[in-house]
Amino acid sequence: MSLQKITFQNKEGQTLVGRLELPADQHPHNFAIFAHCFTCNKNLSAVRNISQALTSKGFGVLRFDFTGLGESDGDFEDTNFSGNVEDLVAASDYLETNYSSPTLLVGHSLGGAAVIFAASKIASVKAVATIGAPSNPKHVQHLFKSRLDEIEASGKAVVNLSGRDFTIKKQFLTDLESKSLPETAQGLRKALLIMHSPQDDTVGIKNAEEIYVAARHPKSFVSIDGADHLLMNKSDSVYVGRVIAGWAQRYVEVPEGSSLKSQHQVVASLDAEDGFTTTMKVGNHYMVADEPTSFGGNDFGPSPYELVSAGLSACTAMTVQMYVRRKKWPLETIEVHTSYGKSHAEDCEDCESDKAKIDTFHREIKLTGNLDEKQIARILEIADKCPVHRTLHSETQVITKLIR
Repeated sequence: MSLQKITFQNKEGQTLVGRLELPADQHPHNFAIFAHCFTCNKNLSAVRNISQALTSKGFGVLRFDFTGLGESDGDFEDTNFSGNVEDLVAASDYLETNYSSPTLLVGHSLGGAAVIFAASKIASVKAVATIGAPSNPKHVQHLFKSRLDEIEASGKAVVNLSGRDFTIKKQFLTDLESKSLPETAQGLRKALLIMHSPQDDTVGIKNAEEIYVAARHPKSFVSIDGADHLLMNKSDSVYVGRVIAGWAQRYVEVPEGSSLKSQHQVVASLDAEDGFTTTMKVGNHYMVADEPTSFGGNDFGPSPYELVSAGLSACTAMTVQMYVRRKKWPLETIEVHTSYGKSHAEDCEDCESDKAKIDTFHREIKLTGNLDEKQIARILEIADKCPVHRTLHSETQVITKLIR
């Protein structure tokens, strides 16, 4: 993944700060914008995880702080819901000018309501996904209901939300009252995915039903069973990101067999904040590599040695099947089980020394079909002739140079 800090101007000329995440080859097939939850910011762990899941599938993702939040300029007390929608339009304009117009909007909580309104203003958007979104923006009023009378009487009040103080002005409430999400959803005419947890005690599941009923097809609902509103469990946010990425590719244009923008077959990219979770483009396919949790990774993908073992297994199966098809032998299925480790050489003279251990791939092959013993023996010989097997046995070199 390539992570870039970007800035752009909102409608009022204030500077908004965001992060643009690009896939490993830095050539996304589509761009998405992520709208964070009320009073949250772009760096919430769930936002990062969802964005990374999208990036690992080839999307470029812009996540940014709304006006008055995080690193962005402006005072939160002077903002309102309409301003959030305008910020999303400004983000879209930035992508259109500097990269490509967004085709996917993703919004969490109140950000989910905002992306529905923004989608009606951004012609390039083909798909919209909401996560724990309220069916009416004024739903957030319950978060500061104890101060509603004060806000109405004096025009503003200080409200503590998630341990932080925010000033809420009457104009914020007035703006919320003027927005009809069901009406906007009904006229959206763009693909809509609604994700919601039945256990969400901040924005109840009834909200998802109301949005779904109001919206036109194509529309989909996916339950995030067991998740909390902020998706604090990492597995929940990763799941949400993967579902959105898979769903959205039905509604946005993804070029077939797009060529890798590199002279090499594989590009791997790892940002400083991602631990071991590495995004890759392998040929025309986006993948993720990682380390197991026992080694400090997130286990979001196979480890490097598992990938090498996978290459040996796949190459063995392909080589054998190609051979038996030419021979017209009755091999129905071949399974190749491979693992990697270090073990002592069979002719080890000094087995007590660490240097006596060599890299070892243990490979077991299961054959299904009406084969005789002679055919089986020949197949095992052919297995040792697969190109990856030969590469692992040959003298190899890795030539490294710096790209500037």
